[in-house]
Amino acid sequence: MSSHQPPRPVRFGILGCASIARKLARAMLLAPGAAVAAVGSRSEEKARLFAADNGLDVATTRLHGTYEAVLDDPDVDVVYLPLPTSLHVRWATAAAARGKHLLLEKPTALCAADLDAILAACDAAGVQFMDSTMWMHHPRTAKMRELVDDKDAIGDIKVINSVFCFRANEDFLQNDIRVKPDLDALGALGDVGWYCIRAILWAVDYELPKTVIALRDPVKNQSGVLLACGATLYWADGKTATFSCSFLTNLTMDITLVGTNGTLHVTDFVIPYEEKSAEFSVASKSNFAQLHIGWDPLPSKHVVTTDLPQEALMVQELARLVQNIRDAGGKPEGKWPAITRKTQVVLDAVKTSIDKGSEPVEIAN
Repeated sequence: MSSHQPPRPVRFGILGCASIARKLARAMLLAPGAAVAAVGSRSEEKARLFAADNGLDVATTRLHGTYEAVLDDPDVDVVYLPLPTSLHVRWATAAAARGKHLLLEKPTALCAADLDAILAACDAAGVQFMDSTMWMHHPRTAKMRELVDDKDAIGDIKVINSVFCFRANEDFLQNDIRVKPDLDALGALGDVGWYCIRAILWAVDYELPKTVIALRDPVKNQSGVLLACGATLYWADGKTATFSCSFLTNLTMDITLVGTNGTLHVTDFVIPYEEKSAEFSVASKSNFAQLHIGWDPLPSKHVVTTDLPQEALMVQELARLVQNIRDAGGKPEGKWPAITRKTQVVLDAVKTSIDKGSEPVEIAN
């Protein structure tokens, strides 16, 4: 292959036509270096409808009436897996065993032991693992990281708060897979709490907390699935973080980081208000104005623009990693499974604390 030829695109197979898969199909069409090779559903008709509805070329996209057929498709490099959480171990391990790289929807597993089975399968097969926490890939996130790492602007982080909730309608609360104990038993904790936990870990550079204590009186449905909950996390050096997540309150996606020198606020961290532009604010060395009638200095606003939406940047980054393995003999990037595992470990501890009536749960480092 001559050097000026563009590398072969990385070809994705979509396993299951969940509603989130629509967003990812669009991302795969937008992302340079990626293509949709196949769609698999429990019926070929459903796969055909999904392809037609989402602008996929029905002539070039393979349409499969079983999940197995996607895994057996030699044209597929990467499997994107948006199936209910209870099916992740079965299909993710099967995909890895067939040598497919893996983009796994969150929550990645029902517990860390299940996730470890998935990661072990990926490791054994030498395939790349990545979860689909899209905001990790937004350029705003990198810009916020620069500021968080700037000891002068923020100082030492002491307090973190995160909220992610949305107001689900009656149909969702009755019928969505995220409220069904046999499909997505983690409910709101797995669906939206995942993001809060990830944000908190991101802010502290993935240092695991020492102790987790769930907030009291979580809200559950009649099947015992969580509709609203939260927790406080404690670190050995005195940092604390609190998060709340819910299906029952207005759409909110906040991170507040409070350091000795400064404070960072972002109010749309999971999905920015607009695709092309995202902002955050930093208040640094803030003081009372004279007579305490205002602030001095005022917080600064930072705007970060992007041509591609964050989910397309995620697909592009995964495609880059896969290309390196497939075409250049590279090794999988270990950062992504490590971050996923830490998120899952904290999520497990929160769930354990909830199940024990808000007892403290220690996390072994």
